[in-house]
Amino acid sequence: MPGRAAGAPTSRRLTGVLVALCATVVTSYGALFYAFAVLAPSIAGDTGWSQVAITTAFSVASLAGAACGIPVGRMLQRFGPRPVMVFGSALGAASVAVMALAPDFAIFACAWALIGVATAGLYYAPAFAALTAWFGARRVRAITTLTLAGGFASTIFAPFTAFLDGRLGWRGSYLVLAGILLVVTLPAHAIALRLPWQPQQAVARAPDRDVLGSPLFVLMASAGTVTAFVSYASLVALPVLLLGRGAAPALAAWAVGLAGAGQVGGRLVYPLLDHRLRPRTRAAFVFGLLAASLLAQSLVTGPEWLSVAIAVVGGAARGLFTLVNATLPAELWGPERYPAISGVYQAPLAAAGGLAPGAGAAIAAVAGGYPALFEILAALAAVAVVIALAPGRAVPRPVSASNPRMTSD
Repeated sequence: MPGRAAGAPTSRRLTGVLVALCATVVTSYGALFYAFAVLAPSIAGDTGWSQVAITTAFSVASLAGAACGIPVGRMLQRFGPRPVMVFGSALGAASVAVMALAPDFAIFACAWALIGVATAGLYYAPAFAALTAWFGARRVRAITTLTLAGGFASTIFAPFTAFLDGRLGWRGSYLVLAGILLVVTLPAHAIALRLPWQPQQAVARAPDRDVLGSPLFVLMASAGTVTAFVSYASLVALPVLLLGRGAAPALAAWAVGLAGAGQVGGRLVYPLLDHRLRPRTRAAFVFGLLAASLLAQSLVTGPEWLSVAIAVVGGAARGLFTLVNATLPAELWGPERYPAISGVYQAPLAAAGGLAPGAGAAIAAVAGGYPALFEILAALAAVAVVIALAPGRAVPRPVSASNPRMTSD
């Protein structure tokens, strides 16, 4: 049976869980994701490895994390988040240390693959599973809070990593980050995630395999995967687009930074959409907002402040998209089966995100430039809207013993 905490944890313990996960998610994304963008040039300069090879190793980590999403979801379903996230903390810290000390590229690449495995237990997905189970009807507010905190990972760790790099080099920087990852995340996961994790008394009207094979699941996972590709490809391509139009590097950097601020704004308004729109309509609205912002970005060549404003709208759409992905499985198929269903749902989205930067650059080269790329990405996001709203038969959600009226969306 799908897992959920038995009983009602006290508000104090729930607050402890949320604070701990905010700290560990910020640290994990900062040390394992955002630090790479800062240190990649130093790695290439120090080792002589090509930038393409280094970036490929990083992409392999993203794909490894995506591949582990499904089995990790099943483990979360059965054992709860504590053992999964404690293991992720230990493996992540050890792998970063190995990568920092790697004497050759083969060991460097293998270490990144292990880092990718660790991210399946450190990033948003297991934290969302914990909050969905333990916070119950308050899960949207808790998940929104977590993603708002996560938005500061780059703000904290990008300048901090640059500071370390200037004094310790990339190897010393990653060793420090490995220590921080271990000291912050392992005890937080071990201590704060001790709430009971037991199967909820519920009658499943359909097994998980029927959910995963249902037309509705296929449609929503497909729409989410397309949008994940569009989201990551456009974010990486945005500064290249603006620089190609003559913008100063500082302005391009500001556009990316303010797009990040837009993500925070989008997440702040998500609870309003949650109350007013049904799940599939809400998802389609977010996909459509992203499509409109990308089309506008492809067509508007000035003034520069307008391009930056459009980037902020696109950032808001990306922030909303994160929360759509976090909440959709529970709303359509029930929180009782969230970890296992979400693990399968998120896996292709993560894979698409890992492949998107390289694929986006390739599309731009073939299509004739980055304005054309943004037009293509806008069209793909529009396709995602159509997919999300297409008729699709659902399977019944489980009936909760505490809420026998729970039915399919």
